[in-house]
Amino acid sequence: MNTIEKSMYEWKSINWRKVERCIFKLQKRIFKASQQGNVKLVHKLQRLLLKSWNAKLLAIRRVSQDNLGKKTAGIDGVKNLTPKQRMALVNKLKLGNKSQPTRRVWIPKPNTEEKRPLGIPNMYERALQALVKLALEPEWEAIFEPNSYGFRPARSAHDAIEAIYSSINKKPKYVLDADISKCFDKINHQKLLAKLQTYPMLRRQIKAWLKCGVMDGKDLFPTDEGTPQGGVISPLLANIALHGMEEHILHYASEQKWRYPNGVSMSKRDKKQSISLIRYADDFVLIHENLEIVQDCQRIIEKWLGEMGLELKPCKTKISHTLNTHDGNVGFDFLGFNIRQYKVGKHQGAKSIQGTRLGIKTLIKPSADQVKAHLRKLGEVVDSHKTAPQSVLIKRLNPIIRGWSNYYSSVVSSETFANCDKYFFEKLKRWAYRRHPMKNGTWIINKYWHTKGDDNWIFSTRERENPFKLAKHRDTKIIRFVKVKGNKSPYDGDLTYWSSRMGKHPEMPAEKAYLLKKQKGRCAYCGLTFQDGELIETDHIIPKYKGGKNNRENKQLLHRHCHDTKTAIDKTGTYDKEPLEREAV
Repeated sequence: MNTIEKSMYEWKSINWRKVERCIFKLQKRIFKASQQGNVKLVHKLQRLLLKSWNAKLLAIRRVSQDNLGKKTAGIDGVKNLTPKQRMALVNKLKLGNKSQPTRRVWIPKPNTEEKRPLGIPNMYERALQALVKLALEPEWEAIFEPNSYGFRPARSAHDAIEAIYSSINKKPKYVLDADISKCFDKINHQKLLAKLQTYPMLRRQIKAWLKCGVMDGKDLFPTDEGTPQGGVISPLLANIALHGMEEHILHYASEQKWRYPNGVSMSKRDKKQSISLIRYADDFVLIHENLEIVQDCQRIIEKWLGEMGLELKPCKTKISHTLNTHDGNVGFDFLGFNIRQYKVGKHQGAKSIQGTRLGIKTLIKPSADQVKAHLRKLGEVVDSHKTAPQSVLIKRLNPIIRGWSNYYSSVVSSETFANCDKYFFEKLKRWAYRRHPMKNGTWIINKYWHTKGDDNWIFSTRERENPFKLAKHRDTKIIRFVKVKGNKSPYDGDLTYWSSRMGKHPEMPAEKAYLLKKQKGRCAYCGLTFQDGELIETDHIIPKYKGGKNNRENKQLLHRHCHDTKTAIDKTGTYDKEPLEREAV
């Protein structure tokens, strides 16, 4: 099919099933070639993918339809693309050695007064970065270290927390909790480009993005270091820059003459297993039972980061102990979780022959700062809805409560959830009393709180059928999270493993998890297996405006772009009710 014939295609007629299958096959080949160390084949396959019409289609769809920030404009002011503009852009995407500047946007950092600088590329540059990411990510997913979890497909903060638990649950240890200062803004360009080890044309394009500059208002500022936050490819480049830190520490450990408490020399394997470095983006922890070793490793990491133009942030870098107080610290906070050990039982402090301390337990809970921030956010929502109907307030609060509770549903959160409900009940009571200053307490309670079963305090509307009910934190079940296996990657082709993990993720709502299992991890419209990072939306099989019910039997899960297509066709009355039976053209 030549370029003219391709340009005649309409966006809505694209067979996305065929497009995604074609690209995924190429990505699997890149992944396997990288695993085998066949650099020549990796570069050959990457060139093939970057010239692929299907890859360009997929890249444009991801930045113009799937991405949540698709309506954020670059310096050209373009916020979205029409289907015709998307098709026209396909033929323009091509690697080069120039790039337009990014647009500076300042956003507040959570729970602080500081602001984070973003560099927003225009739509063309975003699409080209998405295209390059399709080719570059499979190569590096085969190389990345097993304990790197941030900004990687199918890996999450919960995987990092489980890795920490596995490292400390049998023995108290010292922990270096560190944060890399201005990681995205300070990366050395020359070191990063040298580490990429890619072919010249791709190297020139990535260098152009790094050196493109940034427009802050009407002023252009050069970018001599760092990667622009806000770019599609920036998180991947940051991970590549920090790749090798864990390997460097493990190599240092294997060269040391460490011994067990009984004087027996450790083997190389035991030395490596005794030390853990777990990284999530620019935050990491280093864990070992010996304080001097942790301090030595801190100096080694600072030197290693210095070569990349980076440094540790002093105010966020500290050494603590998981069980005992050290420098005023006990336990540590990481990714919103508080991780600490406690003495239990009558054998506190006893030691076994292997040196493992008995009478301790490791508890991971929501951190105090995150609990305060969550309750403050709920309070702000209530305060901003002083005169709103009860149903509107409930609709606004439920996603916040469920989302926060799901995030912490894999750790020891039952007591925290109960305390949140207790505090928030008092907040809602003040909201209700303020609305009816002339009514007594019994009347107010009976109006806003109702009984169902054994629960006499359900904040809900008065409707007999399908009332709006406020979700409670403690209704969220605690289900332990299973960490991702070793070096597993979505590009290894094990779709059964990855689709089953999606439904078990703590942040996956119960209804979506049920539908995922029912659909065997596949989209009900295109039939493709859902992959990590894809936006999944719930669709009514029979639309509500046609009399469809709002229950699970009338719901299905679709990709966001499939949902858009199905909705558009549904309104014309030509929707195919059995889309899974359609075969790729």
